Order: sequence, then structure tokens, then C-alpha cells
Amino acid sequence: MAKLLVKFQRYFRRKPVRFFTLIALYLTAGSLVFLHSGFTGEPTVSENEPNPIEGTSERTELQDLGVLQLSRGFKEAPESLNPARRFGPWFKSTSKDTSERSKVGDYGGTWSRALKGRNVREKEEDRAKYIGCYVDNTHQRALRGVSFFDYKKMTVFRCQDNCAERGYLYAGLEFGAECYCGHKIQALNVSEAECSMECKGEKSNVCGGVNRLSIYRLELAQESARRYGSAIFRGCFRRPDNTSIALPVSQVMLNMSVDKCVDFCTGKEYPLSALAGTSCHCGFPTTLFTLHEREDEQLCAQKCTGEDFESCGTAEYFIVYQTQVQDNRCMDRRFLPTRSKQFIALASFPGAGNTWARHLIELATGFYTGSYYFDGSLYNKGFKGERDHWRSGRTICIKTHESGQKEIESFDSAILLIRNPYKALMAEFNRKYGGHIGFASHAHWKGKEWPEFVKNYAPWWATHTLDWLKYGKNVLVVHFEDLKRDLFVQLKRMVSLLGIMVFEDRLLCVESQKDGNFKRSGLRKLEYDPYTPEMRKMISKYIKTVDTALKVRNLSGVPDDYYPR
Repeated sequence: MAKLLVKFQRYFRRKPVRFFTLIALYLTAGSLVFLHSGFTGEPTVSENEPNPIEGTSERTELQDLGVLQLSRGFKEAPESLNPARRFGPWFKSTSKDTSERSKVGDYGGTWSRALKGRNVREKEEDRAKYIGCYVDNTHQRALRGVSFFDYKKMTVFRCQDNCAERGYLYAGLEFGAECYCGHKIQALNVSEAECSMECKGEKSNVCGGVNRLSIYRLELAQESARRYGSAIFRGCFRRPDNTSIALPVSQVMLNMSVDKCVDFCTGKEYPLSALAGTSCHCGFPTTLFTLHEREDEQLCAQKCTGEDFESCGTAEYFIVYQTQVQDNRCMDRRFLPTRSKQFIALASFPGAGNTWARHLIELATGFYTGSYYFDGSLYNKGFKGERDHWRSGRTICIKTHESGQKEIESFDSAILLIRNPYKALMAEFNRKYGGHIGFASHAHWKGKEWPEFVKNYAPWWATHTLDWLKYGKNVLVVHFEDLKRDLFVQLKRMVSLLGIMVFEDRLLCVESQKDGNFKRSGLRKLEYDPYTPEMRKMISKYIKTVDTALKVRNLSGVPDDYYPR
């Protein structure tokens, strides 16, 4: 065999033209086979069998799976699971689309993707029509619904899916990575040349520009999808003293229903919808109508004239819903205009809610927060101060989990965020093994990882607080539980330490969108207590130590619910 190969080598060395001819024939034959396989046509489907493209119950389940993935982490479902998922299940599908699809056929390979891509572009207007390039700015958004950012994987279809899933009529992309939703466009149309930035996750498409939105109109599958069923019930409240100022837009509706009032206020671009018998009022949460003093819901229990099973409030007590319209009074963020010489720490044990606190501070002050570390996933989700060195002086405060004397003394003042160690340890364990909004697996909880984690991290929970109380300068202690329970008051304390003058209306705006993008879903909870009696005994000692240290400094001790249940 070896001799035969040597003879072939010698032959082709003497006759190189014949060698290249043979290679060319081989490649030509392969190309013909490839093209033939690409045009074999679409498999036939009998009349009695459901067409997987036309839509079946199985397809619906797959679409539901895609929606679940998108809503939890904005992850797109694999196209191999559902070919229709690329545009989402909310867009219209006409018979013309189906016939064109049957003409094109079910191609495979690279040739297939090229043809399918071209076909999708040709039919884009049937599903999401491109409207144009529009002006946008942080003070007066062109689209005033929800928004989300991804500075690594943003695509046009991803933004469209996100907005369509929530029932919005328009989706807009800006700065290559920002997605905004809305029910109407409130901005000027400009030249297409001003929208020229490539999408971060799709270089072949344009995603707006600097303060410029590429806007698409979403063709919803059903008219019912335009109903705003995701409005949040806020409660029953006493009529404000000056209703016309507190809630500036109103309309009498003789056939009143919750849907009608919510729809009306959403169309008027207001985040609050207040039902008062046959009157519908719209507005923002302000100092005139703070939504801080809820009344007994029985005071609002008057049946709607146009809906049998819902309450529509009375002339003196209003039923209030929060619409899908985003309150943009607190959405503008930027770096500090002049570099600060004071370094303020936002210090916490891991899992104590530092990222959430950063979100609140950024909304309340309008300035980016920095970090002692660099977390790419946080930067990609909109925390732009993440890339700055912590001593750059461009951020309002700096996230840190450090607890050594040298590191602590590097800061001029600090907000020390303390959380129940039982909750903090579980939150950090979930982050360590499941990501910022994910969960550790059952195997991790039941394996050796969890006991080892508690053994190493529980002492750190105590020493972290003790070190900051001992070495920190001008330390403001904030308990995570107090921040959740009374956000307005606690956030006001935090902002005051930062030296920023903030109007109360802005803090009320923060209250209405306090969750942010890094709130872990509460749907997946452990069905058992992961803490053993030995663990609880150890952690209880650390809690008592921290409680004593706080009280020695004339601070309120730890909340009662820190102790074992």
C-alpha cells in the first residue's frame, strides 16, 4: 500500500496539471450533490395529518416554552424547536405567507439559510413593519413603555418579541443594544442615515444610533392582545384633595370597566389608572397622590357598571391600577459631570441585594454606580459604570464586597447593606451556581457544595459587617428588609448620604419600577429547609454578635426575623 501511495505522489509531481484537474472535478461533483439535496422540495403532509408549519397543539406548547425562556432571561428559543419562533407567535400569518413558503420549499444547509433569510426580509412588512428612524432622548422618550438593554446579544427580532409579548404596538432599537416598547410614537422622524449602528448580536441589521430609534410597528395576531391585562393592582386609596391636579386627565365612562379605564390611561401615556365609579382618572404618582396610604378595599367595593365581577371604586375612594406605561421621570442616567474626589462605598455581603440597591440608586439620582470589580453580565444589562475603574470618580458610589481594613479605609463614607444571613446565603449560593437570576440545581443543594458553602461563608457574613463598623468612615447602615418594606424612606436616607438633591416625585417614580432586571423569580423555591440544626446554631451566634455590635454604636439591632424560624 505504501509503495502504491509513493507511485501516486511521484506521478502527480511530474503531472501537476492533471492533479489540479482531478481536484476540480471532485469539488464540482460535490457541489452538484449539495445543490440537488437543497432542491428536493417540501415533504408532503396528508389532509388527515396536521401540518407542523401551519400550527398544532404541539407547536403551541413549543411557543409557550419560547415565551417562558424569553420572559425569564430574554433568551431566544432555539429555532430547531420552532421554526415560527423567530418572529414570535403574536404576528399575523396570512395564507399568502403559507403558499409562498410551500413554493420555496424546506431547504437545508447554507443555501437554505440564505434563501430563508431573503424570504423573511421580503415578508417582514407582514409581521413587523419598519416605520423609520426617530429622535429619542433620556428626558422625553419616543416610546414610553418598558425597556431592556443587552450590550452583547441584542437583535431586532429579540426586541420585537419582547415588546409583542407584552402587547405593545411599537418596538424601537437604539445604540445597537437598547430596546424600547410603546403604544405610540412621540418624536420626530429623521433621516435614515442617522440610524446606522449595527445590532450587538446581529451585525447584518441596524439597531438605531446615538439618541436615534429604529422603530417597527408590530402586527399583533389578535386584537385581544392589545388589551393591557398585565396592569398591576395597586390598591384602594382615598380621593386626593385636588383631583384635577393630582390626576390631570379624566373621562366619564357610563359603562365603566377596569379594562376600559386602563386602556384609556395607557392610550394617554399615563402609568396610573384610577377608577372612581363612572369616572376614570389618569396620572403619575406624586406628592399629591403618593399611594403610600392604602385603605380597606371594602371602601372601594362598588361593582363596575360594565363588568360584573370587578370593583370600580367610588367618588371618594379610588381603585388604582398601574398600567404598562413606563414612568420616564427617573429613567435618565449619566456619569457625573465632574469627577468626584470622594469615594462612597455601597458595601454588602454577597447575596445581600447590592445589585438591586444599585438599580434603585441609579434611578433615584440619575447617575451611574461603579464597582470594585468588573462583571460583564451586569454591564451588558445596562450598568455602564461597571467598566470604569472604581477610582475614576465618574460614578455616584462603588459596589464592594471587600471586608479588609486596607480596602475599607480606601473609602470616605459607605452605605452598609445588611440582609438576613439565611436569605443572603441562599441568594449567593443560587448566584454562584445559577447566575444572577438563576437557581442552583437540586444536586448542588443536596450535595457537598451547600454544607461547605455555609461553613465558609456564614462567618464572612458576620466579619463583613463587623469590619465595616470598625474601620469604615461615616457608615450608614441600611437593612435590606427595611428597604423592601419602606423603600421611599430608606432610599431617601441613602441618597442623602450621596449628597444628591432629589425631588420626591422622582423617588415615587422609582417605587413604581423598583424591581429592575435582576430580581430572581420567586416561583422556584426549595420545598424544604436546607439549614440543618447545626447550621442554624452556628448562624444564630453570628447574628447575636452583629446585633450587639450595632447596638453598641447606638444603631438599631437586626430585625427580629433574622433569628431562626
